[in-house]
Amino acid sequence: MIYDISPALSPDTAVFPGDTALSREVLLDIAGGDHITLSTLRSTVHLGSHADAPSHYAAAGDSIDVRPLDLYLGPCQVMRPEVSAGELVSIAAVEATIAASGRGSKGITQPRVLLATGTAPDPAAFPHDFAGLEPELVDWLAGQGVVLVGVDTPSVDPADSEDLPAHAAVARHDMNILEGLVLGEVPAGEYELIALPLRLVGFDGSPVRAVLRTL
Repeated sequence: MIYDISPALSPDTAVFPGDTALSREVLLDIAGGDHITLSTLRSTVHLGSHADAPSHYAAAGDSIDVRPLDLYLGPCQVMRPEVSAGELVSIAAVEATIAASGRGSKGITQPRVLLATGTAPDPAAFPHDFAGLEPELVDWLAGQGVVLVGVDTPSVDPADSEDLPAHAAVARHDMNILEGLVLGEVPAGEYELIALPLRLVGFDGSPVRAVLRTL
């Protein structure tokens, strides 16, 4: 079974305030008598489900085109920690999720972890109070061997954060980030993640078509 965990993209797709929303300019149109339809796309690269490149949050970080593709492809674990809007996902919340699942000491079982918070349910509305991640949680996940963390929110840090501590923790461990995922219908468990970024030379991120396949 395949779960599509990317939102549909249109000019209505919400972006961070001040960022560039998606727009389409139609250059040629079969409906208007042209021999082909041809259009131009303009948008932030942090649109919908997307990968942050290290250069987005670290001065000497890699651009998205040089990140290894295998980071965004492979086994992953979807978790549903209990967290409210405006809060931060903590180690305790993730540990409680593990305990409730009956996994006991197994804990984190895959090198990619997707956290479903449910605090950004509408891709067309920017939620200013979505849940971010505690930087200590990022440190803890890195200690568990996690190489990628994904969230169903616009960012791993709160919307009003300027020092971006969760991003900084990701940079310390050379981890990777997926943001803007749609995880509302995905049961907790283990899957194969496929979320390949475009090879955009020098760019600080890329949209992805993220999907999960049942193992």
